[in-house]
Amino acid sequence: MNLRRMLAIVVKELRQLRRDRVTLAMILGIPVMQLVLFGYAINLNLRGLDAGIADQANTAASRALVMDMVATGVVSPTLDATSPQQLMEALRRGEISIGIVIPPDFERRRFDGREAVQVLVDGSDTVVQSAAIQLAQLPLDSRPTRDAAGGRVARGQVSVVSFYNPERRSAINIVPGLIGVILTMTMVLFTSVAIVRERERGNMELLMATPLSRSELMIGKVLPYIAIGLLQTTVVLALGMWLFDVPVRGSVLDVYVASSLLIVANLTLGLLISTRAQSQFQAMQMTFFIFLPSILLSGFMFPFAGMPRAVQWLAELLPLTHFLRLIRGVMLRGAGLLELWPDVAALLAFAALMMAAAILRFRKRLD
Repeated sequence: MNLRRMLAIVVKELRQLRRDRVTLAMILGIPVMQLVLFGYAINLNLRGLDAGIADQANTAASRALVMDMVATGVVSPTLDATSPQQLMEALRRGEISIGIVIPPDFERRRFDGREAVQVLVDGSDTVVQSAAIQLAQLPLDSRPTRDAAGGRVARGQVSVVSFYNPERRSAINIVPGLIGVILTMTMVLFTSVAIVRERERGNMELLMATPLSRSELMIGKVLPYIAIGLLQTTVVLALGMWLFDVPVRGSVLDVYVASSLLIVANLTLGLLISTRAQSQFQAMQMTFFIFLPSILLSGFMFPFAGMPRAVQWLAELLPLTHFLRLIRGVMLRGAGLLELWPDVAALLAFAALMMAAAILRFRKRLD
């Protein structure tokens, strides 16, 4: 063991790390990112859930009750509905997470000690269910009513009715999201090393000699992986239905269309990374740098509504955020893609922007 020679290797490695800006950024960036995300962005106490209110009584007491619910900070009124049916449609489309129904005979129900208010909850997210139950804890002057079955929890005059997942099974919420997580991890990784691998193996010289245009090369790199992504979608979907009884309440075709949109968005992002990375190791590093915030900020692991507004704006730039809304809307709430068109448009715009950027950055040359 020669300490002098070993020290020379240590110095050499440090100098190489200093020249490798991507690795240096990962060394410093990942701890900072995790600290900021877990300390600032991640919040398990939901506040400001989008809520629709159908106050059919419209009395001083009913308006006071609504004000008390809003004062808890759990809900933020975004829809003034006229009927429970309107709230149900908004829940199905994902426009609101909670609906508050106050019937016309609110005063008589309150006087008799019966259920005077219903809180309709999008139960596809179990965390939202837990937050909604807080609304049923409001102090009321009437005696409590009996509990009811079928996902309904009565607390005094306020009853919480959970739709789409009354049993509060976590697998129903997780399995659809897993489709997006797996596609994000694999599709970005596969294509992020595509151009780099051609360069490292010496195949770039052969491609340079062909009449292929930049657009043809990039699109040709993407197309094979679309089929692979759809195969992964089928595997997760079949196993989820078989092992965990995860329902598909909407169209199966819509499930595959939504998955295809995410696949294309992730593949184009991977191609852009591939044009920037100098080695396959750098490409994998940059992929992890994208994958980490996608998992944490998209709403898969932690509730989206609990994040600060600035972080929510950042999460809107991630394809997985929009896919989770699409896949849960189609599979769990039975919504159609046309009803969820803002997220469809976001994924299409993201894919077009990333593909254009990748084509512009790519040059058919060895350097």
